Amino acid sequence: MNHTKPAVHNAMWPGLVGKGPDSEPPIDLETMLDLTAAAEVNGAKFDGVDLFASLPHVDIDSSNDDLKRLADGISRRGLVVGSLVAPVWEPTGGGSAMGSEEERGRFLTQVKKACAMAKTLRELGVRSYGVVRIDSAIGPSEWAKDPVENTKKIAATFREAGDIAESYGERLAAEGEICWGGMHGWTHMVELLEMVGKPKTVGFQADMAHSLLYTLGYNSPESRLLPENFDWSQQDVLTDALRKLTDALRPWTFDFHVAQNDGTVHGTGSHDKTGRHCPADDPNGKMDIVKVAGFWMRGSDSEPTKAFQHICWDGCMFSNATMTDPATWNEVLKTLIAVRDAHGWD
Repeated sequence: MNHTKPAVHNAMWPGLVGKGPDSEPPIDLETMLDLTAAAEVNGAKFDGVDLFASLPHVDIDSSNDDLKRLADGISRRGLVVGSLVAPVWEPTGGGSAMGSEEERGRFLTQVKKACAMAKTLRELGVRSYGVVRIDSAIGPSEWAKDPVENTKKIAATFREAGDIAESYGERLAAEGEICWGGMHGWTHMVELLEMVGKPKTVGFQADMAHSLLYTLGYNSPESRLLPENFDWSQQDVLTDALRKLTDALRPWTFDFHVAQNDGTVHGTGSHDKTGRHCPADDPNGKMDIVKVAGFWMRGSDSEPTKAFQHICWDGCMFSNATMTDPATWNEVLKTLIAVRDAHGWD
């Protein structure tokens, strides 16, 4: 059945993340927008984009005039804005969520700036849904030096960040990845969100590539769900693992990335190794994308949760050759439409 909701978006940060002097050059925002706007499948197009609030795409210190120009350029292409990534890491002006008072202060400042930007884009009429994305901005090895106290510190920072978000009418979604301390395993992620205790404001951003790595316990063997040397042909075992994972995190989820993973990790440039994002039609992909998306989009009653108004494809750390090939985005759009038709609503 064809559905009109949720909206389908493309992430712009793959043009930046993992790019740089020791990798491939970044792809500018205008090019990413043009590639997204040009994609078409049987007359259907992308509804919008999710943005990275950091240079060289979008300056976190943009003026209102800067944001007006940004909004006009996006609207001119027939697109809207959904979620924004807050630049909470030290290299982008932020700091560790479990760090010193100064570091945590920088983290919170970047959250405040991103929430202000998100609100302005709402006021400009180019954004009516979406969240501000965060993470702990510190690796698992540092967190592991004192897991109990460090989780408490991250929770306190996230709680304060949630208060900031509420003052702007925004919500925060913490993206669970194996490379972020206190968020590097699914059990740790649940514990952290429960400790924050703001389920209406601070929730989870699910990414299918990253959550598949959760089942393997890559940086958290204690929360591994799949057996060692797992045989990927055992799809029933994989389904059981993913259902356990999604049942635990779905109630916290209000932002969702559709993605594919081949069961491996990947890192380029300055980005730590995390779940490898594969093209939508990658023959080595381990998931039935449409089926697994349903674990996130449908509740225990099998009905759509309608917890988010858009779904986004994340092609993080795709090669530039892949990203500048228009066929890549047509295939992605086709996949997102298939997910919407299977699990969406009107």
